Amino acid sequence: MPRPTAAQLAYGSCTVIFSTLAMLLLSQTSSGLGIAVITLSALALGLLVAVTVPLPKRAPSAAAAPAVQARVPVRRETASVAASVSMSPEPVHEPAGP
Repeated sequence: MPRPTAAQLAYGSCTVIFSTLAMLLLSQTSSGLGIAVITLSALALGLLVAVTVPLPKRAPSAAAAPAVQARVPVRRETASVAASVSMSPEPVHEPAGP
């Protein structure tokens, strides 16, 4: 299991603190049971926020990345040239290209 990042810890902690304060102020509860319920729900919400924070992308390893190949110009023959080469006994002279 990977360790939580600094962003996950920060977002989760801020969510727990602010949601606890907001729920306590809005509910105006003073009973121990109400405070316990609010605290547990704030912890659950903070955990949910910390887990859903996107993780940083990992750099691809050298083995996983495809090797970059130098582009070499390829000389291609058309089907008619290839057919004439295989059918004629004398060599075919092509004009030199740039």
